[in-house]
Amino acid sequence: MRLNILKLAHLGTAVHTHEGAPARNISAELQLRRAVMACMLWEDQFYEDGVEIAGRISALVAKVAPGQVAAMAVEARERMKLRHVPLLLVREMARLKTHRHLVAETLARVVQRADELAEFLAIYWKDGKQPVSAQVKKGLAAAFTKFDAYALAKYNRDGQVKLRDVLFLSHAKPVDTAQAELWKQLVSDALPVPDTWEVRLSSGSDKRESWESLLRERKLGAMALLRNLRNFAQCDVDEQLVLAALREVRTERVLPFRYVAAARYAPQWEQELENAMFRCIASQEKLDGKTVLLVDVSGSMDASLSRNSEMRRVDAASGLAVLLREICEKVSVYTFSDDLVAVPARHGFALRDAISTSQKHNGTRLGHALSALREPYDRIVVITDEQSHDAVPGPRGAGYMVNVASYKNGVGYGKWTHIDGWSEAVVDYIRSFEQTETK
Repeated sequence: MRLNILKLAHLGTAVHTHEGAPARNISAELQLRRAVMACMLWEDQFYEDGVEIAGRISALVAKVAPGQVAAMAVEARERMKLRHVPLLLVREMARLKTHRHLVAETLARVVQRADELAEFLAIYWKDGKQPVSAQVKKGLAAAFTKFDAYALAKYNRDGQVKLRDVLFLSHAKPVDTAQAELWKQLVSDALPVPDTWEVRLSSGSDKRESWESLLRERKLGAMALLRNLRNFAQCDVDEQLVLAALREVRTERVLPFRYVAAARYAPQWEQELENAMFRCIASQEKLDGKTVLLVDVSGSMDASLSRNSEMRRVDAASGLAVLLREICEKVSVYTFSDDLVAVPARHGFALRDAISTSQKHNGTRLGHALSALREPYDRIVVITDEQSHDAVPGPRGAGYMVNVASYKNGVGYGKWTHIDGWSEAVVDYIRSFEQTETK
């Protein structure tokens, strides 16, 4: 039996946020978007648990056109950098006769890491093992050919579903003889041990020497580098190697909030982290005119993004605020919780600190904040989980409500332009939207 099947409200039914403010009735497509674009799948959030959110996503897929669901899965993976929720969308598409014809091409596109092949089947069989559809087999087979020896060896893990199981089930065809030989090694469990940082650290060697060797050889990707800054400090790794790695790290696939979070547990390297964060936006076109940023610092924003993460929703909001602060031509920053508070004109991590300490993290009086704001603007960008206590008026000009949570109901519709998620794609969306509006 599937979990937590949603009974969707009729469009005439009054809906509210979790804190009681009147919310908007929206289409099934918009409901699915707000559930997906900020979703760490099956992870509890402040007001809702992960099973409830996943159940809502599953129920909504059937109510949204196949092409829209497929496009949303690709957007969630490629622009929002989410890994698991795109797989759930494809799995739900596979249940539906109306959606099934798009499963193969969508699955092949959203599987971008070798472990996602097995993860998809684990999701497919979550409610019990069952036959795998032809479209799913076709998509898995196409995706399997993407991965080289390093990728397969790195993610050839013990689990309920193994990569060799996916290979057998999908009947994938190798693209050449070299890949055929590689797959024979996978089947016989004879893949060469990959030279990854995880393998080196688990080999029993001196950890400091291992970290320093990895840094010298540039074997750490951006995410591994950021996640292990604390380990570098604890192992007394040569600081010059760390600083050099931060100066050279590729930033294009790293979301702004990850730098914000990394700086919290590696404050001694804040300057280098900040520089790395800014490199990816140095050449971006400015947003003309006067922008007001309004950042939610209510208690629910202090909730972690996932159960094992030190990153909070306010980190995601601060990361976006830091990014927008640099891109907007003229900008003022405010926070809201119980009150509306102006934030000093700071940049980078100093802005993050000013946002966090601007006021106590209590209620979510967004309506009060918008009414109390007297400063004129060309656009206002609200970064929030949308769970306002009070009714929310429309903006005085262009208004964007950036939703960084997956809750069922929200307030950022009507005269607001609603954006779900916390990646730098938010900025691209605003720029593209305004360029289209002026044509």
